[in-house]
Amino acid sequence: MKRVGVVDTTFARVDMGSIAVRALETTTPHLKIVRRTVPGIKDLPVGARRLFGEGMDLVMALGMPGRAEYDRVCAHEASQGLMTVGILETRPVIEVFVFEGEANTPQELAYLARRRTEEHAENAYLMLFHPERLIGRAGLGLRQGFPDAGPVR
Repeated sequence: MKRVGVVDTTFARVDMGSIAVRALETTTPHLKIVRRTVPGIKDLPVGARRLFGEGMDLVMALGMPGRAEYDRVCAHEASQGLMTVGILETRPVIEVFVFEGEANTPQELAYLARRRTEEHAENAYLMLFHPERLIGRAGLGLRQGFPDAGPVR
């Protein structure tokens, strides 16, 4: 049985962790899901590493940086930490960040967080169970949470 860890933050304005768990359960009934929540985005790398220590095959790291420049810097640092965790563990970390500045209204922000999380949950499923299907999606300009950009020919 494959195991997926979900780590999210209390700082996010949308409960992305619940969205991820629900999407993973819908996609893959024979999956062990373990969820942990940390305070902020810079805590995600340690949360992800701990989940790998519990035997996860893949971790989804969910965060929602604010609008300020400081938040962008923190997101960059968290992203670097998540990449390091993936390298050290030699297992995938799917980073799902939704920046508050990507949406103009709270409704748009909630929609974007839900769609991006659901679409990355599908990516997690494919990475674990059908990696060959990702090859067919290469170069298609797929976007999580927004309309696809499409390929350039």
